Amino acid sequence: MQKMIKNAAFKPPLECYLVGGAVRDFLLNRPVHDRDWVVVGASCEAMLERGFRRVGEDFPVFLHPDSHEEYALARTERKTAPGYQGFSFHAGAEVSLADDLARRDLTINAIAQAPDGTLIDPFNGQADLAARVLRHVAPAFVEDPLRVLRVARFAARFAPLGFRIAPETLALMQQIVSSGELAFLAPERVFEELKKALLTQKPSVFLRVLKACGALKIVFPELDALYGVPQRAQYHPEIDVGLHQEMVSDQAAQLAPSEPLVGFCALLHDLGKACTPASALPAHLRHEANGIDPVRAMCVRLRCPSEWMALALAVCAEHLNVHRLLELKPGSIHDLLDRIDAWRKPDRVRVLGLACEADKRGRLGLAGEQYPQAALLQRLFDAARTVSAAQFVEKGLLGVQIGAALRQARIGVIAENLKNAELN
Repeated sequence: MQKMIKNAAFKPPLECYLVGGAVRDFLLNRPVHDRDWVVVGASCEAMLERGFRRVGEDFPVFLHPDSHEEYALARTERKTAPGYQGFSFHAGAEVSLADDLARRDLTINAIAQAPDGTLIDPFNGQADLAARVLRHVAPAFVEDPLRVLRVARFAARFAPLGFRIAPETLALMQQIVSSGELAFLAPERVFEELKKALLTQKPSVFLRVLKACGALKIVFPELDALYGVPQRAQYHPEIDVGLHQEMVSDQAAQLAPSEPLVGFCALLHDLGKACTPASALPAHLRHEANGIDPVRAMCVRLRCPSEWMALALAVCAEHLNVHRLLELKPGSIHDLLDRIDAWRKPDRVRVLGLACEADKRGRLGLAGEQYPQAALLQRLFDAARTVSAAQFVEKGLLGVQIGAALRQARIGVIAENLKNAELN
């Protein structure tokens, strides 16, 4: 590990320790991307005198003048009100490193490293790393409801390494859920944790952990409603819609590992199946149309970006059309592209194709299934978009005439390329 800071540059020297995820990931032989530091025995004035720049007003956190990495004064915290932000903080020079580590969530995140490489591990985080256990640091774990989502996300992130949640930690997560504290979480924080979970290899574990502790029905009730809903085994050998969604989310993570937007669209694509009347099960006629309202409701509640909501709605509405792309007439394919506003926002075609592929492959025994529809839809769109309105303007067409001529020309290009695709 690189040494933290050259103490010779400061008079008197600062007592600094590398902490948190950087130490954890180093010990797991994983890449270290972000490094955070704790400074013990210093004041805000001492940091500013040394050229550090303070960021934010709530916490004593500073940016290093050269590396721009975050340095935080050692602090303690006390619960003062419900929710994630219901804490008061104290960052006096008397706060020790052990005091600071004691406020952290998991033992594997409560290990520090001194400048000489010595590890400070008062809560046996190294042992839990070796045992592949996610365990809370202290009983105060229950004071922060965001930790329910964080632990679920860590479980998803480290699932490929064999990590599991300690039973006593899961019990505390259930206690947080029962307390009603999750209702005080800011929607933006819930959305950020969801985005991070979708960047893991196993978003299914995130969903499963939230389900196990009772949090899923509170933070994502539209997803919780999918569990226990049956589907036709002919198309879904896994039967349960909730299980299907877990498999789809994992496929999306595999197909687009650095694109949480694809994972988000895949996550919401089947919400309409929870709206199917019991008398109609296991069929789900019009589930894509029935999903529009719950998709919109979930996006609005989480305050997600407008483009995310637009694409999630598009995938919900159009995924069956993409599945049967070769059965559609050229005009219908053109109108599908029109509905998703592909001509102005061309990347939507790619996202739609990836989310639909995840849906197709997220079924029992079909993980390796080929999905030519995604590539075909992209080829048809790329060919059709070469037709522009300029050529019709040059011919002297006006207003609606241009739109009609443009549509017919693009349909013709789609028809020709569709014919070639069928021949191949």
